[in-house]
Amino acid sequence: MFFECDPGEATKLLYELLYKEPIKIVLMPGCSSVSTLVAEAARMWNLIVLSYGSSSPALSNRQRFPTFFRTHPSATLHNPTRVQLFKKWKWTKIATIQQTTEVFTSTLDDLEERVKEAGIEISVRQSFLTDPAIAVKNLKRQDARIIVGLFYETEARKVFCEVFKEKLYGKKYVWFLIGWYADNWFKIKDPSINCTVENMTEAVEGHVTTEIVMLNPETVKGASNLTSQEFLEQLMKRLGGKNPEETGGFQEAPLAYDAIWALALALNKTAEQLAKKGLRLEDFNYNNKNITNEIYKAMNSSSFEGVSGHVVFDAQGSRMAWTLIEQLQGGSYKKIGYYDSTKGNLSWYGNDKWIGPLPPADQTKVIEEYRHLSQKLFVIVSVFAGLGILLGIICLTFNVYNSNVRYIQNSQPYLNNMTAVGCMLALAAVFPLGLDGKHISRSHFPFVCQARLWLLGLGFSLAYGSMFTKIWWVHTVFTKKDEKKEKRKQHLEPWKLYATVGVLLAIDILSLMIWQIVDPLHITIEEFTKEAPKVDNDVLIQPLLEHCSSEKMNTWLGVVYGYKGLLLLLGIFLAYETKSVSTEKINDHRAVGMAIYNVAVLCLITAPVTMILNSQQDAAFAFASLAIVFSVYITLVVLFVPKMRRLITRGEWQSEQQDTMKTGSSTNNNDEEKSRQLEKENRELEKIIAEKEERVSELRHQLLERQQLRSRRRPSVNEKQAFLAQGPPSSGFPISSSVENHQEHFTNSNIAPIASLYQPSVRPPLADKLSRNNCHGSRLHLLYK
Repeated sequence: MFFECDPGEATKLLYELLYKEPIKIVLMPGCSSVSTLVAEAARMWNLIVLSYGSSSPALSNRQRFPTFFRTHPSATLHNPTRVQLFKKWKWTKIATIQQTTEVFTSTLDDLEERVKEAGIEISVRQSFLTDPAIAVKNLKRQDARIIVGLFYETEARKVFCEVFKEKLYGKKYVWFLIGWYADNWFKIKDPSINCTVENMTEAVEGHVTTEIVMLNPETVKGASNLTSQEFLEQLMKRLGGKNPEETGGFQEAPLAYDAIWALALALNKTAEQLAKKGLRLEDFNYNNKNITNEIYKAMNSSSFEGVSGHVVFDAQGSRMAWTLIEQLQGGSYKKIGYYDSTKGNLSWYGNDKWIGPLPPADQTKVIEEYRHLSQKLFVIVSVFAGLGILLGIICLTFNVYNSNVRYIQNSQPYLNNMTAVGCMLALAAVFPLGLDGKHISRSHFPFVCQARLWLLGLGFSLAYGSMFTKIWWVHTVFTKKDEKKEKRKQHLEPWKLYATVGVLLAIDILSLMIWQIVDPLHITIEEFTKEAPKVDNDVLIQPLLEHCSSEKMNTWLGVVYGYKGLLLLLGIFLAYETKSVSTEKINDHRAVGMAIYNVAVLCLITAPVTMILNSQQDAAFAFASLAIVFSVYITLVVLFVPKMRRLITRGEWQSEQQDTMKTGSSTNNNDEEKSRQLEKENRELEKIIAEKEERVSELRHQLLERQQLRSRRRPSVNEKQAFLAQGPPSSGFPISSSVENHQEHFTNSNIAPIASLYQPSVRPPLADKLSRNNCHGSRLHLLYK
C-alpha cells in the first residue's frame, strides 16, 4: 500500500513489491496520481488494483485501466446529482466555468454528456488558468443564470471576488460548487484578491454544493457489524484524541475501511469459485490470468452495506455512493438533501432557501408579444372607407342613370364609371390592410396579403388610368401647332380612350400575376429590441410584428413604384399643360386635372413615408389608409358633385338652346362654340367672294371682246374712246349704269346676267346669310382679311 502521492516513489516501490516474495494478488494505491501509474502497469502482471482515495475521472477508462476498482467515488459522481437537481428545479439551460486542469476538464465532459441525455443545454462554457476575470464577464454578458463552477478552493476565492464585482449573484443566480472546500473558505484572507470578507460573504450567499458521502448518514449495521457512528468512535480511540480535521486521511478513513471489506468479501467469493474448479488462491502467479478473472468478477459484483454507505461498483470500477447536497444559508452550510445514484433516489429535506420567493429561472424569460393595429383606428378608418364606397356607388348610379344627358355625354361617362369603380376597389383595400394576427390565423395571412396588393393595384389602374387617359387626349389634341389644329375638329373616338385604360390595366394585371407566381407574398415576423417590464426584472418582452413580404420585396416595389411614379409625374405635367384648354368633347378635363394633382401628390408622399414607418403599425396604416380615403373622396367630389349640382339646379329637361341662352357668353364652352362658328362662316364667305371676283373678271374679258367686235362693225372712233375713257367698273362699285348706257349695243343673251348681278335692288345670298346668323355689321371687315 502506498501512502505518499508521489508517482516516482510509487514506481520504485511497485517494482520492489513485484520482485520480492511473497507474490501479491491485489495492489491498493491511495491518491489519483499514484493510482494512474500503478493501475496502467498492473495489467502486465495480471494484478487487481483497488484504491480508496482516487477521484480522477480519467481512472474510469477501462481500456487503460482494465483491472482497476475504487471505493472513493469518481469526481463525475457529482454530475448525476447535479442533473437531478436541475430536473427538480426545472432548469433546462446551464452555464459552466472551470479551471483548466485534467480532473475538472474530464468532469465537465462527463457532465456535458449527462445533461445532453436529460435534455438540458450548456449554453455557456468558460474556462481559465489563473485569472477568472474575463470568464466571469463573459458569463454576465451571455446572461448565465445557473452556473456550475469546477475549481480548487484558492481559485474559488478569485472567482467570487469577480462575481461580486460583476454583480453575478443574488435572486437571479444559482452557483453549484464542489463540497470538499473548508466550511469557511470564503472568509479566509487571500492576498491574491481585493475583496473584503463582507463582499465575499454577500457574493457566495445561496450557492449549492455537492459532496460525496463518506460516512453513512443512516444508523445501519453493515457487513462489518458496525454502524457509522460506532466506526467513528473506534477511529477516535485509535487517534488518541487528535483533532480529526488535522489528521491526514481522516475523511477517507471510512472509504479505506470499506475497501478492505470489499477485498475480503471478493477473495472469499473467489476462493469458493476456485474450489469448484479444484484450485486455490495460493495457486496465483503473475501469469495466471484465470484466477485474476475470478477475482475481477467477484469485485465487480460486490454489493454490501459499509460504514461509508452502500458499496457497489459501476461498469468502470468506480464506487457508486450517496451525494450530500448543502446550501449556504446565512453564512453557514445547511443540509438540504441526499442523492443515491445507485437507486436514483433523492432524499429531500425541503429546507432550501432562496433570496427570491422561488428558485430563479435558468434564463431571462422572454415573452413574445405581437404588436397589433389599434382597433379604434381600424374602426374609424373602416367607417370612412365604407362611406366612401357608398359615395362611389351613388356617383356610379348617377352617371349611369344620366348617361343620355348631353352634358354627361360630353364628359365621357364610361371613363368616369371606371374612375368610380377604381375608387371603390381602392377603398376596399383598406379593410385587408388593417387585418393582422388578431383577426385572422397565420394560414390565411397570405390571402390577405394578395388581396391588399390586387385591390390597390387594380383600383389605381382603373381610377387614375381613366383620368390620365382623358388628360392625355386633351393634351394630344389641343396643344398641337397651328398647322395641325384641324385635328381638333375630328370626331372623338371613345374606343381609343377605353383601349388606353385597358393597356394600363393590362400592365398592372400582368405585373401582379408575375409577382404572385414568381415570388408570392407571405407572412414575415419582425423582431424588435427586447423590453423589460416595470414589474418583473426577470422577464423580457419580445415585441413582434407581422408583415406581408416576399424574397425580393424591394425589387418588386422598386419596379411598381418606379412605373406608377413616372405615370403620376406625367399626369401632373399634362394637367398643367392643359389647364387653359377648353373643349366640349371632354367638358370635365379641368376637374380631372385637379383630381390628378391631389392623387399624385398624396401618392408620391405616402409611398416613401409608409416604407419608413413600416415598423410602426399604427402610423403606417393611418398614413396609407387615410391617403387612400382622401384621394378617393377628392376624386369623387371633384368629378361628380359639380355634375350633380348642374343637373339638379338646371334640370335635365332643358333644351340645348335654353341651356345656351342661360349660360350666355360667360361660359367658356359657349364662347368656344361661337368662335368656331364665326370662323367657319368667315371661311365660307371668303370662298364665295373669291368665286364672284373670278366670275367678274371673266365677264369683263367677254365684254371687252364684244366691244372690240362691235367696233369693227361700227368703226366710230368717238364712241370707242368715250367707252374706253369711262373705264372698267371696279370691284367695289356696281356697273349697272354702264350696262344701261350701252344696252342698245349689246344684243347677246350672255350679257344680260351682268346687269342683273350688279343691280343694287337685287339681294345677294351673302346678305341673307349674314342676316340669318345675326352677324353685326362691324364684323364684316373680318371677311376680307
